[in-house]
Amino acid sequence: MNVRVLLKDIASFSKGEQINGEDLLEDGAFPYLNGGIRPSGRWSDYNTPGNTITISEGGNSCGYVNLMTEPFWCGAHCYYLYDLSVDVQYLYFALKSQQSRLMGIRSGACMPNIKKNDLGCFELTIHTEEAEQKYIVEQLLLCQTVIEQRQLQLLNLDSLVKARFVEMFGDVINNTMGWPHFVFSDIASSRLGKMLDAKQQSGKHQFPYLANFNVQWFRFALNNLNKMDFDEDDQAEFELKDGDLIVCEGGEIGRCAIWHNEIQPCYFQKALHRVRCNTDTVIPEYLARWFQFNCEHGGFAAIEGAKATIAHLPGAKLKALQVAVPPLDLQKSFAAFVSQVDKSKLSIQASLDHLETLKQSLMQKYFG
Repeated sequence: MNVRVLLKDIASFSKGEQINGEDLLEDGAFPYLNGGIRPSGRWSDYNTPGNTITISEGGNSCGYVNLMTEPFWCGAHCYYLYDLSVDVQYLYFALKSQQSRLMGIRSGACMPNIKKNDLGCFELTIHTEEAEQKYIVEQLLLCQTVIEQRQLQLLNLDSLVKARFVEMFGDVINNTMGWPHFVFSDIASSRLGKMLDAKQQSGKHQFPYLANFNVQWFRFALNNLNKMDFDEDDQAEFELKDGDLIVCEGGEIGRCAIWHNEIQPCYFQKALHRVRCNTDTVIPEYLARWFQFNCEHGGFAAIEGAKATIAHLPGAKLKALQVAVPPLDLQKSFAAFVSQVDKSKLSIQASLDHLETLKQSLMQKYFG
């Protein structure tokens, strides 16, 4: 039987204790979770046991539901649940299914947060029979296990490509294989994007616009695209074409992805460099991985401003970079390898998307 209950009727909850960020320990034995989506550091002790449900209390992620499997230190911007009257994994799935509603009870404009009373009065559906709870947990855990297996397969394929890159080209920062060096501006053109405002959201010429750089390696999310108006004179100067590289100018400088879109051009914002390769010398698949290698191994650390609070990669600095460039036939051989791996990744990703949809439909079925 299904019943509607208040969270305070089936669980107790409290916030943890704050630790200053500068006091966190790089080699601490326990995670430090202070709200947010994932731990923000490590600490030498724990104040909360493992197998505990947490709910982020403040910030943009307030309402995010997590299940911490190991002991951890809970910060002051995170609720932890205890003294549950239902199975912990069952309650985790029940709350996770209602996460968007939980995020909807936040209050405050500058710094949103969830008040303790509002959290206690949060209403959700639970099944009263223990056997039914156990069955639901088993089904969702099975689905989650397969999802994690698919995610691991994708990570392993990414690692395979990285290993192949090093095997073929060595350490491209120190150029351990002695490839010829080229000045970046001699092998590729680059252009910073254009900042658009709300006034340009309507007009005669409407095109997709990449409005931020919250992208994963070599993959863009289409929901990052907004329709914006561009003057006709700007179209050729700021468009993205199939095979262009998008490189972050600020924040995690050098973060890069290859733009694939054969249907229509797309435009991009000020915090992004568009890089267009001279394919007689260098191809996008190699140069994109060259950027990735530098990001992961500190290759941009010497750039002036890279250690600032918000690092930047100005256009002049980008154009002056030295790039180790192997022979074109080796680059193309690597690109062919990446293409084969990408086919496997597409198949796994399709399976993963299906499983995610299945999991969401099951949670909707069980918890409404």
